[in-house]
Amino acid sequence: MADARFAGKIAFVSGAASGLGRATAIGLAHEGARLVLFDRDAAGLAQTAAACQGAVAVAGDASSATDVARAAEAAAALGTVSLLATAAGILGPTCPLAEVTEAEWDQLFDVNVKGTWLALRAFLPGMIAAGRGAIVTFASGAGLVGNTTFPAYSASKGAVVLLTRSVAACHAGEGIRANCVCPGPIETPMLRATFAAAGDSAAEREAVFRARNPMARFGTPEEVADTALFLLSDAASYINGVALPIDGGRLA
Repeated sequence: MADARFAGKIAFVSGAASGLGRATAIGLAHEGARLVLFDRDAAGLAQTAAACQGAVAVAGDASSATDVARAAEAAAALGTVSLLATAAGILGPTCPLAEVTEAEWDQLFDVNVKGTWLALRAFLPGMIAAGRGAIVTFASGAGLVGNTTFPAYSASKGAVVLLTRSVAACHAGEGIRANCVCPGPIETPMLRATFAAAGDSAAEREAVFRARNPMARFGTPEEVADTALFLLSDAASYINGVALPIDGGRLA
């Protein structure tokens, strides 16, 4: 193992079945962490677990307190979780705010905001007792500025940003850091779903997204994961409460 930044540490990753969660989990495993992987997609979760030696996989819904508690119990059997990455999230409707249904709004906030809170609630007590912990939540560049394509999603990710900053402010004195990654367009199933939602205008929407990026390309899950791993590592020991865009300069 060329680099073992996380050797001997236990990490919990939600949304681990694909995309950013999978890339983060694999990165942590390759650098020595013992993993508990959580996602509602059992098949995708098994694929990620196969790439993470010794990982424990727990299938469940990030917005379910019962499922998160069950996953936390599985993690407790390994020891104290000191690394937490909350990558579970959904895109929700890509339509004007007035066209979003109540059910769509509730589901979006249940997964993106409540799901993040449930994971924090489950693992913060152990970190506080141990006097150490590093947390990375997953928001979005859409959580930093208004968004015309998916305003409801933007609102949910803005909530994640301030939830994370609140944790950072509340628990820094207890040896816990909390930071947030805010990816721009990244080559994931969620990005492709964003384009597909435009129907016959999918190609046009993709072209617009690409044109807005100074680097004229989309990011990769590994580029986001590398940033998340840095923030979880001791190299970021004085970084706390940051909402870091990973967007090729789109918000510059």
